[in-house]
Amino acid sequence: MSVRAMGVLGQACRFSRFAQVLSQSHRSATVAPNLALAMGSQRSPAGLAPRRFSTETKKASESVVDKHEFQAETRQLLDIVARSLYSDHEVFVRELISNASDALEKFRYTSLSAGGEKLAGKDRPLEIRITTDKPQMQLIVQDTGIGMTKEELVSNLGTIARSGSKQFLEQMKGNQQAATSEASSNIIGQFGVGFYSSFIVANKVEVFTRAATPDAPGLRWSTDGSGSYEIEEVPDVELGTRIVLHLKTECREYADEERIQSVIKKYSNFVGSPILLNGKQANEIKPLWLLEPQSISKEQHHDFYRFISNSFDVPRFTLHYNADVPLSIHALLYFPEGKPGLFEMSRDGNTGVALYTRKVLIQSKTEHLLPKWLRFVKGVVDSEDIPLNLSRELLQNSSLIRKLSSVITTRVIRFLQERSKKQPEEYESFYRDYGLFLKEGIVTSSDAGEKEEIAKLLRFESSKSETSSGRMSLDEYYNSVPADQQNIYYLAAPNRVLAESSPYYESLKKRNELVLFCYEPYDELVLMQLGKFKSKKLVSVEKEMREESKESSTATDYGEGSLLRSELDSLIPWLEEELKGQVIKVKATSRLDTHPCVITVEEMAAARHFIRTQSHQVPQENRFALLQPELEINPKHPIIKKLNKLRETEKDLAQLIAKQLFANAMVGAGLAEDPRMLLTNMNSLLSRALEKY
Repeated sequence: MSVRAMGVLGQACRFSRFAQVLSQSHRSATVAPNLALAMGSQRSPAGLAPRRFSTETKKASESVVDKHEFQAETRQLLDIVARSLYSDHEVFVRELISNASDALEKFRYTSLSAGGEKLAGKDRPLEIRITTDKPQMQLIVQDTGIGMTKEELVSNLGTIARSGSKQFLEQMKGNQQAATSEASSNIIGQFGVGFYSSFIVANKVEVFTRAATPDAPGLRWSTDGSGSYEIEEVPDVELGTRIVLHLKTECREYADEERIQSVIKKYSNFVGSPILLNGKQANEIKPLWLLEPQSISKEQHHDFYRFISNSFDVPRFTLHYNADVPLSIHALLYFPEGKPGLFEMSRDGNTGVALYTRKVLIQSKTEHLLPKWLRFVKGVVDSEDIPLNLSRELLQNSSLIRKLSSVITTRVIRFLQERSKKQPEEYESFYRDYGLFLKEGIVTSSDAGEKEEIAKLLRFESSKSETSSGRMSLDEYYNSVPADQQNIYYLAAPNRVLAESSPYYESLKKRNELVLFCYEPYDELVLMQLGKFKSKKLVSVEKEMREESKESSTATDYGEGSLLRSELDSLIPWLEEELKGQVIKVKATSRLDTHPCVITVEEMAAARHFIRTQSHQVPQENRFALLQPELEINPKHPIIKKLNKLRETEKDLAQLIAKQLFANAMVGAGLAEDPRMLLTNMNSLLSRALEKY
């Protein structure tokens, strides 16, 4: 909750006793208030053609006007509620519609309860009617709901932060009526200040209401929000509640039909009762997330998806999810068929899921409802358990939102796992387009269990797959190797050809080990972040080679045709001297076959990431000090054996060859900042090679 909203609530608490004392001493007098919710308890009747205030006040002149003065503190609080609690002026329309919806739900519930047969006008249509009047600069919001008695007007509209809807829910719980659950799920208001949002745009507000009880009089409540409010009986008021807003000049846009239509579409499109705007229904799209999944057609899903996502494609997958525990959740989520756009690729973009409570929009792009890596998902989440602050714009209980996010995220991951098994071809297509987001989830998630669940969605080519279509999951790798194998091996390379010809893969290839091939630059970072899958460690082949070299550092036999140990004992120090400042160590290895040498570093993935992103900021000598590369030579390779002879006979040529071997190995490892730097040494080497010709 914002500091400003907290301040408002604090003042509301401080003035609540004052309002109670005031109501006891002046029977009808208290402060002004949540009409909507109160209106929920009493609202304007259906079929009531919007009448001009001037006509009704003229007829009302015969009745007694009960006038009350606001106290200075109450005036100040009203000003805060009207001007500071809501960050967006247009939300007053949402608040008044929500209140009207509550009034209709209260009437429905009461009509089905004991004594409901005594209600007046039981057969009238239950609807919300909104009328815009540009010439008069008026906006009229009317419902055909329960209406209010004079006592309820005083109690509900005369006291700030008193919610008629909340009191109604408490009464239902006390009575333990059978219909309580259904009715309470449709009641929106809880706080009792939504009506005051009218003063954001209006300089005068009038409420005409008649309770749905036999012989109830018509009443008019009015105030300009400054010094006083009035209550009087008036004739010809229909059942329900009608609010007339006399708009401020700078807010006359809200007397325009198109402006109100856009606000309804944004916030209240799924309110259960019909909303008629100047006689035409404005909320025709059904809240599909509250319907039975089997009852929704593919065409309905396509239309709804286009509506909420403002796109023209169709959903690739649809997840319709309902749960009562651990939270009440109704979710309808779509996975786009089209490729992600530039804004979705950026982590600065908002998530695509809207948050509703009881079919009323709270936030169209809700932060923290889904993690950033799921920002490509579009849809709606509706939960009755979410506590909201008075303006319904900021979520009060972050721990509950985290719990809601965890439940939905887990369900999304499980859903994608199901698609990968039941619709493998469709999932493969999805993975090609959105696999990057899944990898981002592994890197950014702080939950090890969640990382592993996301990892089950990853797909890689392997050393035993013949084509790119034969991608393998980590689960498949885990189940296809011996149980006693401790590692899952992977190799990063730009493509399959380079992966299969990599010097790091030679030894594992001879042993017929299964290796995953990672072609994207960030794949190895993802697997390094993951660390392990189930009981097996994720190990890059470069690291495996370095670790095995440590274990076999004392080996003396490197196979038939290799240099002798005594020759290596003199060649290795010479190479270390020639490459001083570039390698920290040179050693022989038996793991190479067709390659003369390789470079190994402690963490190859991190080293390559450093070269791509930060090496230009570090001088070359410091760069090698940070990487600490080791050069491993193949004593059986003809180039290494010839180099050993040349260093005695042609030192200059031997030096050029040594530098070129090191440079080639750095390129092969992906650790060369700019391969063009090779050209100078390579040209010198070619010149020496051609001297005899």
